[in-house]
Amino acid sequence: MSFIDSHAHIYAEAFRPDQAEALAKAEAEGVDKIYMPNIDHTSIEAMLETEAQHPRLCLPMMGLHPTSVQKDFEKELYLVEEWLGKRQFAAVGECGIDLYWDKTFLPQQQEALRVQVALAKKHQLPVVLHTRDSFDEAYEIVAQAQDGTLTGVFHCFTGTLEQANKVKELGFLMGIGGVATFKNGGLDKLLPHLSLQDIMLETDCPYLAPAPHRGKRNQPAYLPLIANRVAELMQKSVEEVAMATAKNATGLFKLT
Repeated sequence: MSFIDSHAHIYAEAFRPDQAEALAKAEAEGVDKIYMPNIDHTSIEAMLETEAQHPRLCLPMMGLHPTSVQKDFEKELYLVEEWLGKRQFAAVGECGIDLYWDKTFLPQQQEALRVQVALAKKHQLPVVLHTRDSFDEAYEIVAQAQDGTLTGVFHCFTGTLEQANKVKELGFLMGIGGVATFKNGGLDKLLPHLSLQDIMLETDCPYLAPAPHRGKRNQPAYLPLIANRVAELMQKSVEEVAMATAKNATGLFKLT
């Protein structure tokens, strides 16, 4: 049984002391692909170095995270565009809108998302969306751009059934992570109404560690804990969850 972690910051500073060990643990738990979203110009070197050291396991994306969108966001987007023109990436991401921390740069975040969605279409890549406290704002931009060619995933999806149906109508997937294991995470009410064809598994490490590790550093080796909870809520076997979600990830991402 093998798993794909569709969203993991395994290159992050939190893994600097023991990245190789964390990756070995992940492989021992059956994780055989880890897709790495970019944050901004400061994360590119570490991400690509991780890919170089583990080319079959760790696969990079290229994008600008909404919390890194400031007044000078155009400079960051030029760099994203430059990298997308130089080599192949798995996706454009992670990008989107984040209204949890700060709403000051909402217009800039909206424009940055429009630009990155256009880049995804230009390079025929999926888009990986961050929508914390901003589903409606991000959905509106993506829906306007959807002409049948755009694919992607709403990463760390914790929305309502109505929002899930909107995602499905777009032809997008939903990334399900550690929140599925949280007592009041809300996914226990949503997942029974979804199909395995609708979702991918993710850790979003080092964030959002699943129970019983909640509050500690997350890592790809914890992905089976998420899979087990998803299987329980969807009344499927863990093998079915692993197989279907891996198939969805392989079908979505260009780098496999």
